[in-house]
Amino acid sequence: MTQALITIRRALPGDADEIAAVHDSAWREAYRGVIPGRELERLIARRGPDWWRRAIAQGSRLLVLSLHGTIGGYVSYGRNRAPSMHFDGEIFELYLAPEYQGMGFGKRLFKGARHDLAANGLDSLLVWTLSDNARALAFYRRMGGEPVRRASEHFGAEKLGRLAFGFRAH
Repeated sequence: MTQALITIRRALPGDADEIAAVHDSAWREAYRGVIPGRELERLIARRGPDWWRRAIAQGSRLLVLSLHGTIGGYVSYGRNRAPSMHFDGEIFELYLAPEYQGMGFGKRLFKGARHDLAANGLDSLLVWTLSDNARALAFYRRMGGEPVRRASEHFGAEKLGRLAFGFRAH
């Protein structure tokens, strides 16, 4: 019997290629058929390895899930970007490569980000997801999120619904 070495750690510049690959596969899995094809390809293409290298170099809060040295997922987070909503922090993105979904790794990434936010005085947090992303909706409900606001976002000519989940200090 072998044991898997699984860690949640801060992203390093050398992780950029693998984070970009996770972003690519996770977005294709989550949004194919939801975000119009041309827009989806454009959004994926702008987040290549150079984009991630810059984000890491600029000190973005970014944790990765590392399994035996292979990046299987990431979470980016920081201060809430919508001051009108009374939450301290925000999880901007949480994605896993499709082969790592459904095994509890998303929960570990979520808790890692939430712990780091709380350690920096950001006790409540907000997460936005597309209303058509059933997997994300179920995940954030399981994590204890309460729907707090609905909005919409344009992807090319298509207008898609978004839902914000709020998480209060515990």
